[in-house]
Amino acid sequence: MICVILVAGHGTLLENEIKNDPEYCHLTGIPKALLPGVGGRRILDYWWEAIKTRQLFSEVYLVTNADKYKYYERWATASEFPVENIVNDGTTLYSNRLGAVADFELVVRTKTIQDDIMVVAGDMLFQDAKFDIVQVLDYFRLKKDGDLAIYYEMENTEITTTRGVVEVDPASKSDSTAPIPVAAKRLNRGIVEISPDDNRIIKFFEKPLSNETNSRLASVVFYCFRKQSIQSVDQFLQSHLVVDQRNFGYYMEWLIMENKAKVYGMKLPTGFQLIGQVGLKDYQCWLEFFASKKNADKIGQTITKRAYARIGLIGNPSDGFHGKTIAMSIANFWAEVNMAESENLILVPHPLNDPTEFGSLVDLHGISRKEGYLGGLRLLQATCKKFYQYCSERGIALARRNFTLKYDTNIPRQVGLAGSSAIVVATLKCLMQFFNLTDKDMAKEIQPQFVLDVEMQELFITAGLQDRVVQVYEGMVYMDFEKRLIDSRGFGQYSNMDMQHLPSFWLAYVGDPSDSGKIHSNVRERWTSGETDVIAAMKKFADLTDQAKSAFELQDWTRLADLMNQNFDLRRQIYGDKALGMTNLRMVDIAREHGSAVKFPGSGGAVIGLCLEPSKMTQLRQALQVEGFVVCDLIPYAGCVDQCEK
Repeated sequence: MICVILVAGHGTLLENEIKNDPEYCHLTGIPKALLPGVGGRRILDYWWEAIKTRQLFSEVYLVTNADKYKYYERWATASEFPVENIVNDGTTLYSNRLGAVADFELVVRTKTIQDDIMVVAGDMLFQDAKFDIVQVLDYFRLKKDGDLAIYYEMENTEITTTRGVVEVDPASKSDSTAPIPVAAKRLNRGIVEISPDDNRIIKFFEKPLSNETNSRLASVVFYCFRKQSIQSVDQFLQSHLVVDQRNFGYYMEWLIMENKAKVYGMKLPTGFQLIGQVGLKDYQCWLEFFASKKNADKIGQTITKRAYARIGLIGNPSDGFHGKTIAMSIANFWAEVNMAESENLILVPHPLNDPTEFGSLVDLHGISRKEGYLGGLRLLQATCKKFYQYCSERGIALARRNFTLKYDTNIPRQVGLAGSSAIVVATLKCLMQFFNLTDKDMAKEIQPQFVLDVEMQELFITAGLQDRVVQVYEGMVYMDFEKRLIDSRGFGQYSNMDMQHLPSFWLAYVGDPSDSGKIHSNVRERWTSGETDVIAAMKKFADLTDQAKSAFELQDWTRLADLMNQNFDLRRQIYGDKALGMTNLRMVDIAREHGSAVKFPGSGGAVIGLCLEPSKMTQLRQALQVEGFVVCDLIPYAGCVDQCEK
């Protein structure tokens, strides 16, 4: 593959203002690409460092004008860039410039290039020197049937009126909250719309009117072209004779909108500035802004995220069978993940959950027999692997940054409170913040499926969507997993419910659970084979959920208690006592002996109850404790949004 760096522009405005400014006049004559960037290094130095890394290109060419040729020749000598690969377009004035596309064609023709080409504007200032061009090339090769255009999400402080812009399909990534200018001014950026299905660019606007789009995604001169696409350059130049129209923004608009060429979009985590004709004020402003960003990154603040245990209030386990459920986050138990930038990528084992030292062989045998071999470290690793895969497949380039990741959790193991998925959810939150991803990059609705894919596809953990949904959404969530919804859009219908006036729930769980002796059920196989009783049961679970939703809204706790009991009885009928386990059934028996509604909050190992007679709660608690069960009052967790509002 070949790389072409464009630096042939005549920056007359910036050059004149530098010449007349006492503070900057010592930079008079220096081309924009060789001006000091963030940290004092020249703007072009950052590009050259990123491009020459790992010898990704068979050749790299730089095209400039006659007026600035000697500056780039001197730079090349000092920077180990082959001087013979500098192409001089022969122009000395802005008025006789060729235009970026014509300069590009000059390199292709004179160097007889017959290969794929990456082209960049070498005088663009970019925020993050750690972005990885390898990811760009990998994505370009993945999308074999089209070309590639890079875009980034503009900062809120960017003034875009009077360059190319990218507009994303409203169903996926568009920012509906972006302010819409009252007066229709012409934007100074190129903009694109992208299909959420395959990241193909379906529209490209070069310097559109401000009322044509609400997009905040800006296209820049950073493209990858297949060798068979290069022939369209001649066709474009023949039909666009005016030099003002010979920039890459107009070329891409023509290529996509008129030629109907297949071009994909890829989002980079970094911002780009100083594109085209800019002044000294722009240069100062963005240099200061990017420097402040870099200094903020150097501070290396630790990112800390939590995900909370959950209780299934009604409907479970039908979430894995296209049913309906209501579940709630609880503040009693949580998993916490910490992430900080580091030189190498390090996953830190948990001293208790991922033991590497033992008192003796007897100690190792006892711990392994009781807890198995599956700690939390595998969850961190699988989440990181799946996250990178997700971003690579969807055209989201990640900064070349390493980190140290560690976790802690107080969620009791092996009692069905969603401890594993809590670690995955907290890790995902850290990764998204660390790499500057938002819900527009991974929609909130699909994050639960991502978490489930980590567990099922990477770690072969059998599970349903319920736990992951409530841990992503937080609070109390009504969930409908209707097959039609899941098949058509990849997620169900999820809605948060009011938690202002909840009854008091209690939780009991096995104090000393073990991974051994569990009996697996065959309900999945029976459901898949179409067994009438199982299918009817899953529909009944969904019906109980809708009734419970109404009971919550009416604050009819007697009705809710009855529905909880029905939920357990139906589960027992379908799964059988052996699959449920004698210990779990004993907790249920004790609860019912003391007049409390009771059911499983998850897969087993714990029960959740609703006792409507407070006078019996003390005796119930003591009866459970006498037999070795741990009992606690549940603390509902309303979610970070509600907490922030308070």
